[in-house]
Amino acid sequence: MATPKRKVSHARTAQRKANWLSALSAPMTKTCPKCGEVTLAHHACPNCGTYKGRQVVKVKGEEEAAS
Repeated sequence: MATPKRKVSHARTAQRKANWLSALSAPMTKTCPKCGEVTLAHHACPNCGTYKGRQVVKVKGEEEAAS
């Protein structure tokens, strides 16, 4: 296994971490067109259960309200 010949300086380590951490960003979000709740992109809305304009998940809150 290869072994480093010299100590990696703090500046070099910090530069490497800065480049990697700058690539990270917050997850993409959007607003649900039906209820206006903020949701993750390409996911069903957890509030109303719709995705791309159609109902795909049954939500417990709606079932209780309908009864």
